[in-house]
Amino acid sequence: MKCMNIIAVLDPAGEKMLMCLRRKNPYKGLLNLVGGKIEPGEESEQAAYRELQEETGITREQISLLHFCDFTYYTFDIRLEVWFGRLDEMCEVYGEENELKWIDMKENFFDMTRFAGEGNIGHIAEELRQAGLAP
Repeated sequence: MKCMNIIAVLDPAGEKMLMCLRRKNPYKGLLNLVGGKIEPGEESEQAAYRELQEETGITREQISLLHFCDFTYYTFDIRLEVWFGRLDEMCEVYGEENELKWIDMKENFFDMTRFAGEGNIGHIAEELRQAGLAP
């Protein structure tokens, strides 16, 4: 089974979520959470911090990540790990692969004309709210 991760990063106030504007398929032109592949033999937590730093410049010293939930897609033989973290303090973010944007948590993340993931980002945002991790 292929293993991947996505990371929901909130600003220190919890008012905005960091997203990337996809430059390639799948979901080219849509906003998505940052993340990527978990390498064979790599620990899940290590992969989440590695992908976060590679795609945003955010380091382990700037954020604590929580393994929030997983989605398993048996048809595609993929497990997608969802990680969550809130920055300790605001920092500069940068991405070479995709443009990064801070999106207000009041947005409708279920809008599939703007957001990738077939509604999963909306589901994740709602679950973070229900868990008291986001406003």
